[in-house]
Amino acid sequence: MTQTDNSAIVATPLNGHIGAEISNIDLGRPLAQADFDGLQAALARYEVLVFRDQDISLEAQIAFAKRFGNLSTHPFATNLPDVPEVIEFDNSGRNPAGPTDSWHSDETFRARPPMATILRAKVVPPYGGETVFASMTAAYDGLSEPMKVYVHRLRARHDFKPWRHMFADSKAARMKLIELEDEFPNPMHPIVRIHPVTGRRVLFVNPQFTVGIEGLKEDEGQTILNFLYRQAMVPDYQLRLKWRPHTIVMWDNRSTQHYAPHDYYPHRRNMARLTVEGGPVDGPVGDYEPQPENPLKLAQPPSQDTDEKKLLRPFERAMM
Repeated sequence: MTQTDNSAIVATPLNGHIGAEISNIDLGRPLAQADFDGLQAALARYEVLVFRDQDISLEAQIAFAKRFGNLSTHPFATNLPDVPEVIEFDNSGRNPAGPTDSWHSDETFRARPPMATILRAKVVPPYGGETVFASMTAAYDGLSEPMKVYVHRLRARHDFKPWRHMFADSKAARMKLIELEDEFPNPMHPIVRIHPVTGRRVLFVNPQFTVGIEGLKEDEGQTILNFLYRQAMVPDYQLRLKWRPHTIVMWDNRSTQHYAPHDYYPHRRNMARLTVEGGPVDGPVGDYEPQPENPLKLAQPPSQDTDEKKLLRPFERAMM
């Protein structure tokens, strides 16, 4: 457990790369400045923050989210009529969820994607309905040096493709689609993003919204993208979260991806989501140079003086 500086809140890491459970905090009450500062530092370090047993109102969730910045409104999702910044996920076998069952960072089709997302569990199914998160900071770190050099200055195009099917073949729908294409004109984001708080490099592509790489033919770009997408699937970089009622999760949308399986039907899963507006997506400047080791990383490689034979499986040792 780690107590944040000048704050009473405690962050307990959930694994070596991503996630911490935050305790000794009541999100239903206004945050003291020291606690807010501690949460900001914890979010940058652990990327996903889990708050258990937070039986708070929607108004309190909104107040908490607004401490981190202005709230954004999703242009396609089912927003609450009176509070359009809130997305209400209320899904079951009779009302299936949207395209959440693929790896993605939220809304990267924007020029300035959200910096964070805050999700509150209201009703959870008896099984399934978990959310899997991946650290794209760890995913970048896991690339080979030649691959890091290759992707260092590449840019990728992003698009709101999962929602294009919503527009019927009518004149009004086509006009609305053109209007949205003007509002979200396929931004180019660097494949390697520099996190604005930590300064660490992040792999910033996802299969839900990324559609191509600048300067490459379609098949060339797709081959590279498919390889990069698979980095989110490495179990070492993941946190699989089991929801309970009154659990709140906040994740850093600048450096994570997530995946929500649709494995709970016919049961109901009801969540309230808020997103905090983000800033520009900045990439590296200058030629590639290796970045220093992350001093805050919990997962460390084996000691250099470890007997390499001990790291082999029994049948591999027998073959030596």
